[in-house]
Amino acid sequence: MPAHRKPRQRSLSGQTARTAATLALASAAGATAFDGGTAHAEPGLSPAQVRAKVDRLYREAEVATDQYNGAQEDADRARKKVRSLQDEAARREAALNSERQRLGSTAAAQYRTGGIDPSLQLLLSSSPERYLDEASLTDRVGTRQAATISRVRARLRDVEQLRSQADGQISELRTKQKELARQKKTVTHKLGEARDLLDRLSPAERAAAQDPASGADRASRSGAGRTDPTADAAPGSRAAAAIAYARQALGSPYVWGATGPNAFDCSGLTQAAYRAAGVSIPRTTYAQINAGQRVSRSQLQPGDLVFFYSGISHVGLYIGNGEMIHAPNPSAPVRIAPIDQMPFAGAARVA
Repeated sequence: MPAHRKPRQRSLSGQTARTAATLALASAAGATAFDGGTAHAEPGLSPAQVRAKVDRLYREAEVATDQYNGAQEDADRARKKVRSLQDEAARREAALNSERQRLGSTAAAQYRTGGIDPSLQLLLSSSPERYLDEASLTDRVGTRQAATISRVRARLRDVEQLRSQADGQISELRTKQKELARQKKTVTHKLGEARDLLDRLSPAERAAAQDPASGADRASRSGAGRTDPTADAAPGSRAAAAIAYARQALGSPYVWGATGPNAFDCSGLTQAAYRAAGVSIPRTTYAQINAGQRVSRSQLQPGDLVFFYSGISHVGLYIGNGEMIHAPNPSAPVRIAPIDQMPFAGAARVA
């Protein structure tokens, strides 16, 4: 929602950026309507029941977020394809216009001389030998003209084909944009419903429902473990760089669709960590699990991507000692957590 007064533009960093991102998420989740409005919490639910329902909503939102991210990638690819086709069509059309100009010049020259009978031109020529040489040259010019006409026709067909392909890509892009809007609506509905449930609890109940984690896990969120000497050493420099990036992100807010540097969703964090290490991996969890070598739980090494739930809807970065760094959900910032906190679904080694 636009502000009534436009503030002076300045870059955000550190705690300011994190606070702004968190407020933006809270505003989006709180203001969203879906199929007639935000759902209301069921009366009489205990904090544990609220927690279970909120967890389910967050998981459903994460699945929809992954689908949103995938649709965003598809839309970006379609948009690039449209631009590429349109640019190529413009280049081909420029070449086509050049060929047409040359044909026009040749046709004009022939029109100026074509009305004189060739035998009369020979008769009037002061040098019959020169005329015969020029006639031979004219034949060759005619052959080249025919080739030019053929090229023009081919270029015209190419341009029309490219334009047709671009129209098809534009139609596909519009479909992807509709899918984006649908997934965004689903995500914000789920987050809004979870927020509504939490808002109906007392502060103490809300804290219990949002964060039932152990003291060790809570400590990890505040920064403990950033340089844990007991953590397993990463097997390579890229994995080590990815872990270092993730450690620097501890405490950053979860914002769906975010890939850093000040906020992340789960797959956005792992993608950003490996991007910082010089490794390109896909955007979504269901694509990331197939990005590298699949490894079993018993083979885990620091730097491996670890995935959870049967639908592969959550991912974290393994750091050793049975722990990972991950972006949990909108009620919890980037943190260190045990990998047995959620149903383990698989792992992949990308570096």
